[in-house]
Amino acid sequence: MHPKKVHFFYSAKERENKLNEDLLLLIELQECDSKLMAFSTRKKTLPEKIDKLDKDFAACKESMEQNKKKHDELKNAHADKEKEVKKINENIAKAKGRLLEVKNNKEYQAILKEIEVAEASCGDIETQIISLLDEIDNISVLANKDGEILSQHKQKHEDERKILEADINSLDTDFSQWEQKRNEIKNKMNGGLLEKYERIRNRNGGIGVVSVWKAVCNGCHMNIPPQLYNELQKSSELMICPNCNRIIYYQNKDSAAS
Repeated sequence: MHPKKVHFFYSAKERENKLNEDLLLLIELQECDSKLMAFSTRKKTLPEKIDKLDKDFAACKESMEQNKKKHDELKNAHADKEKEVKKINENIAKAKGRLLEVKNNKEYQAILKEIEVAEASCGDIETQIISLLDEIDNISVLANKDGEILSQHKQKHEDERKILEADINSLDTDFSQWEQKRNEIKNKMNGGLLEKYERIRNRNGGIGVVSVWKAVCNGCHMNIPPQLYNELQKSSELMICPNCNRIIYYQNKDSAAS
């Protein structure tokens, strides 16, 4: 199997030096395109992250405020019961006043019965008030604790939101800088080379140039033939991966790491 090569019609004398120059430009251009793709993705995903962050905090807030809501409901119920007791006591006082005006025993006994029923009702309500006060005390502790936790969540939410907003604000500037750098590289490139790169990149998800190390293409992560790998390390020709059809170049990652 013969390795695929890309010829750009340079003279034999120029070819080796030109390869180094073209390869560097291709690698730089690919870096620009990879950065620009990443920025485009972030321009879409960052607002989605902010929206999710806001929704998560709103759900947390709603959950944390359940005890506070219950506390407010109990306080309102307590206030209503206090009003009931006050009203009953007022009616009892009026009924006792009427006792002084009755003309016969039957009316007197009826008023006494009315007072007895009212006092019993008042006693029941006062028992309910005591129970409500106990509940209010207990729920108040939970509501205060929830309030402290919610305050911490709110601060965390605000801090994370500011970071995401700052990232969004910097994206346009970063995008413009890398786009300018890309245009500068394009202006240095041979038209045929640029056209070839664009075709390959568009066919391969935005990645047109990849390195090869230990006979593995870093674009498709598949092994290339031994003959192609050997020639890739020595040849002055630009070559194409037979698996993913991207432009490939040899990169000694052990040497790069040291």
